[in-house]
Amino acid sequence: MKHILSLFLILALSSCSEYLPIAGGELEGTVSPLPADWRELATANIIQLESTGEARYSVNLWMVEVDGAPHVFAGDNQTQWVKNITGNQNVRLKIGEAIFELRAHRVNDAGVFEIFAQTWESKYGNRPRNENVDETFLFRLSPRGV
Repeated sequence: MKHILSLFLILALSSCSEYLPIAGGELEGTVSPLPADWRELATANIIQLESTGEARYSVNLWMVEVDGAPHVFAGDNQTQWVKNITGNQNVRLKIGEAIFELRAHRVNDAGVFEIFAQTWESKYGNRPRNENVDETFLFRLSPRGV
């Protein structure tokens, strides 16, 4: 019985792995030109973000578009990808098979955070747990060199 339960658990987790916050390495896909408008791509429920510290590190995340730019949120968790961005702002965002090379900028503006929180709630059905912009890690993704 234990083996059947273990097998069931493994199958259940592997069938929904795109929704789990499982970390990986370098993203695979096609490096693509940045879109002129992020609204259509921002409808994706789950995206992947790659940051670089000692090695490439990728995670599955939720994303929303605010003022024409994708935004990703770590809450008040200083996770590995947040630590990596602190040292290297260059990131890669994967949606479908397209990979976009971007730069992550931490958002510290309460007004922008409020727009983000409203957009997040509209897309995912709830507001962020911690809305203190000084304690949380919200990143606006923009073209490199900007």
